[in-house]
Amino acid sequence: MKTNTVTDGFEEFADPRYVLSRRPLRPGYRLEDTARFDEDNWPLAPASLQQQERGLTLRFGTVPELHRTALKRLCHAMLSSVPLGDEPRPRVSSVTTTFYNLRVFLRWLDLEYPQTRLPEILSRHLEQYQRHLLKSFANPHRRFALRSSVNKLWAYRSALAKEGLAHDPRETPGWSEPDPDRGRENTTDRIPESVHSRVLVWALRFVDEFSGDIIHAIQRWKEIRRPTGSRSAIKKPYAYQQDRIRAYLDAARTNNRPLPGVDGIVHLNAIAHQIGCDRTSLERQRHEISQIAEQTGVSAYAELDIYVQGRLDGKPWIAGVSLSTSHFDSLTSLARMLQIACYIVIAFLSGMRDSELKHLKAGCCTISRDANGRTYRCTVKSTAFKGEIDDHGTTATWVIGEPAARAIRVLEQAHAAISTPTPWLFAPFKVGPGAGSAGRGGNHALTLPATNQQLAHFVTWINEYCKRHDRPDPIPQFNGRTWKLSTRQFRRTLAWYIARRPGGSIAGAIAYRHHSIQMFEGYAGTSDSGFRGEVEAEQSLARGEHMLEMIDRHDHSELIGPAAEIAQERLTAFREHAKFQGVVATDRRQLLRLIGRDDPAIYPDRYVTCVYDPAKALCRNLTGTADEKPNLPACKPLACRNVALDAENCETWKNEINTIEMELKARPSLPPLLASQLRERLEQIRELLHQKGFRA
Repeated sequence: MKTNTVTDGFEEFADPRYVLSRRPLRPGYRLEDTARFDEDNWPLAPASLQQQERGLTLRFGTVPELHRTALKRLCHAMLSSVPLGDEPRPRVSSVTTTFYNLRVFLRWLDLEYPQTRLPEILSRHLEQYQRHLLKSFANPHRRFALRSSVNKLWAYRSALAKEGLAHDPRETPGWSEPDPDRGRENTTDRIPESVHSRVLVWALRFVDEFSGDIIHAIQRWKEIRRPTGSRSAIKKPYAYQQDRIRAYLDAARTNNRPLPGVDGIVHLNAIAHQIGCDRTSLERQRHEISQIAEQTGVSAYAELDIYVQGRLDGKPWIAGVSLSTSHFDSLTSLARMLQIACYIVIAFLSGMRDSELKHLKAGCCTISRDANGRTYRCTVKSTAFKGEIDDHGTTATWVIGEPAARAIRVLEQAHAAISTPTPWLFAPFKVGPGAGSAGRGGNHALTLPATNQQLAHFVTWINEYCKRHDRPDPIPQFNGRTWKLSTRQFRRTLAWYIARRPGGSIAGAIAYRHHSIQMFEGYAGTSDSGFRGEVEAEQSLARGEHMLEMIDRHDHSELIGPAAEIAQERLTAFREHAKFQGVVATDRRQLLRLIGRDDPAIYPDRYVTCVYDPAKALCRNLTGTADEKPNLPACKPLACRNVALDAENCETWKNEINTIEMELKARPSLPPLLASQLRERLEQIRELLHQKGFRA
């Protein structure tokens, strides 16, 4: 390979040159087999280190020839770690995005100004391109991305051998628009509760009820399939094959067992697979086979011939598993539904990103049990990439819910049943006829588009299943349309549930409050995930909405407790700020801005409404720390002077009074010391509730 030379601190782009020479490569790739600078196709799959990434190719033949070399130099500079101020080296995906965005600009330039080279571009050219963007692209984020890519022709000018822009595009009047992402909160859609609850219920059904039958079908398919190119059956003596055929047909007639086939037509290849003979050996019995089919019938499920054990409402959830890829209940379809169901459960009960899920391997889950064998914590190890310096990512640990641990176990069992198992849990299930691949570029895991496609297929399959079985629990529409699930929505929805702590069937079914604390603390400490920020934003919104509701109902004037008057003053001031800003509880962005600037530091909780003052806070003072937020799990409500109570708080305390009184009246009597402690607590609660004339 030609030795690199250096010019002005940048590597000279001499031909031939391996464009990935300074990139780590996937295992199995040699640098000698990667793209050279003088080639027009640059496959980037060897440098796409995340297992779910698509192996995209930069096709410079689609770029106008006049500007082809300049774009090659730019992409090579980005791939080769050419320094650009304090910015980190661009990821391979960023290089790909830059290529496609700049191709839009270069094609436009070639069409409007055919002989104009990049150094000859003036402000008027850029102004006209901006007008073209405003006319052709309605999305401001898309326009921003297209302009930002053009800016790189100036930023990397030293690496472009005088083929870059001659002046900074950002100095062109009218070139820029306000950055649509500046100060923008997370705008990923949260899955509506009505949709999410059904999706999670059906996903758990696949994991807990249906998975055994699907895995059994995979095992059965593996047993009966004949390896490609095998001629072992043909080598068997003719008489031996005829004896096997006779035994099979006699058993079918005697046991009245349906023959394998589709739509009433017997599938001779399926019979040959089951018997272990050649299909041509069945030709002499074709008439007899037709007679038996008339007697016993033909079934699409006879080839696998499994007994369905999974139950739904006390009945078998499915009649059987077919090998016909066109059937609703084919093995290929059911296996994919099982895999995406496991994805849904793990994604929601871990908070992991798609890239982190796609790097789960067999044996990644650890279950901790107490002395009685009861599970008290489940953890999973994978690779985190967000915020990490190493392109290979770093090993991280997440705390997950027990159903997610079961889903991981199901994936391990399913892959073990496949003839060519893989350690990657989200590698594609190559099961049954027509099983597809993970994608181009040799990635081991399903790509993000493939997973989103499976999510859409999951909703469609569930709704079709409910329609066929006249069930009342399909995935409902939202605002008159089918909700479009995507991988990013699960993490966003998880943050909402952790912050809002809703009641209802989902929270009750998975002991959500318990899991939420473990998952939040376990996940937030793994890497620069941003998950804590998402949760805290949701908590701020929940507080803001709660405070505005209190003000609207005038509940703030009915508070009792040591900090009631301070709470009223703060909420009154908060109301004035909200009124001045024209804020309504449904405006997320304005509400977050208001809380960030005029936060009254009031924190509603089950037992108290904390009117936080760090100087008085026992939850912090007891640990010798001061913080801008209270530590509500460590609250000392009967002693702290930051306590105020609203009607819901009072109702909670009244319920505790009733519980204590029942315990004191119970027989046999409590031990004297415990009874004394309960009476003391009872008096403290009554004293708290009787302030300002409240009658418990």
